[in-house]
Amino acid sequence: MLLSVGIVLFSLLIGGIIIVGSIIRLTEAELGQRLMTTARTVAEIPLIQKSIQEPDGWRTIAPTARRIRIVNDVTYVVVMDMNRVRYSDPLDERIGTVFLGKDAEEAFAEHTYIRKVRGELGTALRAYVPIMNTDHQQVGVVMVGHLLPSIPQILYDQRENIAITFFLSLLFGIWGSYRLARHMKRQMLNLEPEELARMLVERTATFHAMREGVIAIDTQERITIVNDKAKQIFNIEDDVLGRPIREVIPDTALPEVLEKQQNFYDHELHVGGALIWSNRFLIRTDGKVVGALAIFQDRTEVARMAEELTGVKAFVDALRVQNHEYMNKLHTIAGLLQLNQKEKALQYLFEISEQQEELTAFLSAKITDESVSGLLLGKVSRGKELGIRLVIDRRSNLERFPPYMDHHNFVLILGNLIENAFDALEQTDKHDKEVYVSIEQDDDICSILVEDNGIGMDDETRRRMLERGFSTKAGKNRGLGLYLVQQLVAKGRGELSCQSQPGEGTSFLITFPMKEAEA
Repeated sequence: MLLSVGIVLFSLLIGGIIIVGSIIRLTEAELGQRLMTTARTVAEIPLIQKSIQEPDGWRTIAPTARRIRIVNDVTYVVVMDMNRVRYSDPLDERIGTVFLGKDAEEAFAEHTYIRKVRGELGTALRAYVPIMNTDHQQVGVVMVGHLLPSIPQILYDQRENIAITFFLSLLFGIWGSYRLARHMKRQMLNLEPEELARMLVERTATFHAMREGVIAIDTQERITIVNDKAKQIFNIEDDVLGRPIREVIPDTALPEVLEKQQNFYDHELHVGGALIWSNRFLIRTDGKVVGALAIFQDRTEVARMAEELTGVKAFVDALRVQNHEYMNKLHTIAGLLQLNQKEKALQYLFEISEQQEELTAFLSAKITDESVSGLLLGKVSRGKELGIRLVIDRRSNLERFPPYMDHHNFVLILGNLIENAFDALEQTDKHDKEVYVSIEQDDDICSILVEDNGIGMDDETRRRMLERGFSTKAGKNRGLGLYLVQQLVAKGRGELSCQSQPGEGTSFLITFPMKEAEA
């Protein structure tokens, strides 16, 4: 409030200076016009035109000039002949003396003008008019002057107007400042400026310290907010405020919120090989959409840990299955020995040992990653436990992973596809249940093929199979397997195709490029 009053007073001071300057200019203009009128009047008096040519003409001119000076309220009226001899002057002792001022030079050349000069009596405004006789010849000059009033004198003369103006301006200025201050206080939630400044500093520091990236845009898709974490996630170094988001970060999908006028939750993005989890919201003010906000979380490490846990779980299941399988085999051998069938027991032992060694040797030679080969070995054993024959194409080979992919991704993809095949076969009464797995790789592509002869899928199921949460099986935590597979395929810039016929089986083919796409 005090600041507002101070601003009002300062404004009044500046305004007062401008007004006084305007008053001085108006006073000078009005005075100059009056002086010029008086000078022309004196110069056109016939008696003065005649007397100025006589040696004792001052006796006639001086009294006349004195009366005109008093009537027109001017400081002096000086009449001079062409020799610059004064014929009238406010000081009688100067009559008959020569005027030495340089400012009258132009008047003796038949020029009419007004000039501000500093004379013997102070700063004055003077009007110069030549005196012409009846033959239109110049016979002298009339100089009419008036001392200019000082600034204190002008203020004193205008004291009433100035006082009224100052009082009204101050009154309305203080009232307006009070109303403005109250309005601003309400707009600032009744907080003082220093409180707002402190809150801004604290909120800004908190905003940039968040572990989530935050980006906001207006209705024109221009970036209005971006914090440090968002810049780190999207590798932004420059100041991007005010720039179109499609030019700066084309992968945010944030403009989609404005286009569809709806919020999006728990959406996954793959940015530069990183898994980003995003929630996007509309920003509304008084029911009107003014922009959109996105919160990004880098889930790369979390996803990696989840994939590792998935792989560990798969290995635990494989060990459990193998333990169960070996227990059955040991029981078989023990039974043969109790029946005194030593040769059959030995033959059975060699047979299962040879099969296991052949599969292990093949996987070790063709699948260089132990996690993938271990997963396949475990799934073969689990298939046997379920009465399902898992066939691994002997032409399979995997020497290295495609760009953007690693062993965690492959374990998750293969594990989910094979488990889905097992589930499909468990729901059929076929005697010859089989799952076929092939992994092939060359310099250009890497392909994964998983086929089964299970129950297959109808058109509706095949259309919705990649939706998160969709499943034909009852129970909780269903409908995530193929959704995760699709996310990993997108991460690896790959393609997924599916062929299925109800009652005949399903085939999944996934291909990944082995070379990174050029930017």
